[in-house]
Amino acid sequence: MIKALLLLLNAAKLGPILKTGGTMIVSVAAYALLFGFWYAFGFVVLMLVHELGHYVAARRAGLSVGAPTFIPFVGAWIELRDQPLSVSQEARIAFAGPFMGTVGAVVALFLAGQYQSPLLLAVAYSGFFLNLFNLVPITPFDGGRIVAILSPRIWLIGAPVLAGVFLLIPSPMFVVILLLLAPTIWQGLKGAWHGSVPAGNPRYYEAPRADRIRYAAYYLLLLLFLCIMTFEVHGQLRGRIG
Repeated sequence: MIKALLLLLNAAKLGPILKTGGTMIVSVAAYALLFGFWYAFGFVVLMLVHELGHYVAARRAGLSVGAPTFIPFVGAWIELRDQPLSVSQEARIAFAGPFMGTVGAVVALFLAGQYQSPLLLAVAYSGFFLNLFNLVPITPFDGGRIVAILSPRIWLIGAPVLAGVFLLIPSPMFVVILLLLAPTIWQGLKGAWHGSVPAGNPRYYEAPRADRIRYAAYYLLLLLFLCIMTFEVHGQLRGRIG
């Protein structure tokens, strides 16, 4: 009986690891069917790095947070069991994901150059592109959660930006993502239009001026860097293919 209880306790402790590891394996298997195992593996690892950025930032803020979960062809996320107490805290957690994801893509690009690997170059490109896409200034994307520190009404600008991305990249996977996120996007736009705030926290969107300037600068600098790197690495890939 005691041994059985100990096993159950150990399983409970390993639960988050098993959930993350299991959903990662499923995602790698699904992507591998289309793109091959090693590309799928690198792609999912970069997503993990991105989510760990959020996870560490949330834990450092003292929030209860679940381990990363992956869904093939949709992406990955962490579950915030405690919601951020202010827009500054939310911006900090949101920015950590694309920042760490970009660092991961830079490492992949460095390794691609060291080993002259087209595969790692393709993985690096996917990392730059996905983190760039995540900076679209509309909730629930990270970009929307970052720019909310300036004003949640900026989400209204994000809607045409998202439409423009769809016109440039009419991908079936993009359509699936939009359909799944449509209710959240709609709620965010309605809230921005009416100027609503989180229930029970009317001062949520109040932030020091220094925080507004800092995260606006962080957002613009990361956006610019990702635009440049996505364009440059895409050109290198086309050169390799050609």
